[in-house]
Amino acid sequence: MSKKREKIIIVDFGSQFTQLIARRVREFGVYSEILPYNNIKKEQVGDDLSGVIFSGGPHSVMQDDAPSAPEWLFDLKKPILGICYGQQTIVNQLGGKVINSGKREYGNSIVKVVSDSPLFDKVWNSGDEYKVWMSHGDSVSVLPKKFSVIARTDSAPYAAIADEARKYYGLQFHPEVYHTPDGKNIIKNFLDICGVSFDWTMASFFETQKSNILAKVKSSKVICGLSGGVDSSVVAVLLHKILGDQLTCIYIDNGLMRKNESEQVVSMFKENYNIPLIHVDAKEIFLRKLEGVTDPEQKRKIIGNVFIDVFDEEASKIGIVEFLAQGTLYPDVIESISFTGGPSVTIKSHHNVGGLPEKMNLKLIEPLRQLFKDEVRILGRELGLPESFITRHPFPGPGLAIRCPGEITEEKLEILRNADEIYINEIKKAGLYDEIWQAFAVLLPTRSVGVMGDARTYEYVCALRAVTSVDGMTADIYHFDSDFLSLLSNKIINSVKGINRVVYDITSKPPGTIEWE
Repeated sequence: MSKKREKIIIVDFGSQFTQLIARRVREFGVYSEILPYNNIKKEQVGDDLSGVIFSGGPHSVMQDDAPSAPEWLFDLKKPILGICYGQQTIVNQLGGKVINSGKREYGNSIVKVVSDSPLFDKVWNSGDEYKVWMSHGDSVSVLPKKFSVIARTDSAPYAAIADEARKYYGLQFHPEVYHTPDGKNIIKNFLDICGVSFDWTMASFFETQKSNILAKVKSSKVICGLSGGVDSSVVAVLLHKILGDQLTCIYIDNGLMRKNESEQVVSMFKENYNIPLIHVDAKEIFLRKLEGVTDPEQKRKIIGNVFIDVFDEEASKIGIVEFLAQGTLYPDVIESISFTGGPSVTIKSHHNVGGLPEKMNLKLIEPLRQLFKDEVRILGRELGLPESFITRHPFPGPGLAIRCPGEITEEKLEILRNADEIYINEIKKAGLYDEIWQAFAVLLPTRSVGVMGDARTYEYVCALRAVTSVDGMTADIYHFDSDFLSLLSNKIINSVKGINRVVYDITSKPPGTIEWE
């Protein structure tokens, strides 16, 4: 563990790749945080800052209201790396010039290194050419004083620039994406320039969270919403190790869980951990509130509000409780709002993101808010959670409500549970479960005509979804063998009354999301 905490700040200008920059930095054992350009304060930076990265973005620095980095960041005398728009705003803010190049450069390009630089050390050699990935319409035309060109392409004469004395660097291409093969090593070189120790681990993350949580909670009581998924389980065990009996876990059965899940969750925590656990059967409340609701955003808000109401009621029975712990993750935050209010576009809301309504008399603790899913699994292993729970596929907070498009009824939920159980069991039997990031069944609000036993049927369509991913931010479909899908389809149709047709979803993320709603 470092004697002092080291941090790289990524200033977000709205790029779709900002989170990839954070991941690349963390993969090298360096802690990183994303802060939006329009909401970054000096006190957020702190004494532990080692360097700054400016992300790309969809804007033009030539616009009157063009986003720019706070000027005081340049006064910190820390290394700065600007990527795409980040390079352009460095040039623009330090006295250079950016123009519209007249043509958009998008996709693979060949860059020629024209000067040695610590940024390219042991990665690229002067005089050689390398493949990179570009995405820009504007380009640098005049460099600020003390900057020099270190790489160029045919259409971007300032593809990479450097002020070696101040350790300022700008790249017109994107080193964070896989399409720039040597890009991650260029990022590592920048981290070397920042003088970091490359020793940030989940163990050090735990120690940081421990000191932060103890300082915040002191002797107060905390309740944790336990779903049995990886995220809430890690939060529960982490907080129990830090707070002991100050923590009480509450498991709310909302009627939207998978088959036999409630029994499994309660059993696992009672048998493995000495954590006070309250089991609340709230199925009727949730289903009554969801009756007749078809809009997915409305479903999420209803579930979130009822969840909070039930928690409030249970908390009042425990005594004086001040804090609620949740398993909010970084991808949830990014999709709901740009991280801490930045410029990225909202994709969909998450029931556990965005703070708490005033009616809830609890303060929020989200110890995993800045972690990706794979990092949460690593932390779970560090905390000693059973491997069977660490490797469980993600399950959404709103549960089966968002895997049952259209109106939710008990009948449809039961059909979906039965189909989903068969699907997951068959994947496990085939030894495929651990190869897949997430697999689940969806019951479509569509009935189709079928023939079974010479009789006409008119029943629901079941969609199967399976994807591979690292952190949930992007995902590819899992390519099942066609024979496996055929046998699986027959088994579901023959075993689950109410389904007469099965389809397989072959949409990646993007353009789709992993869940259907």
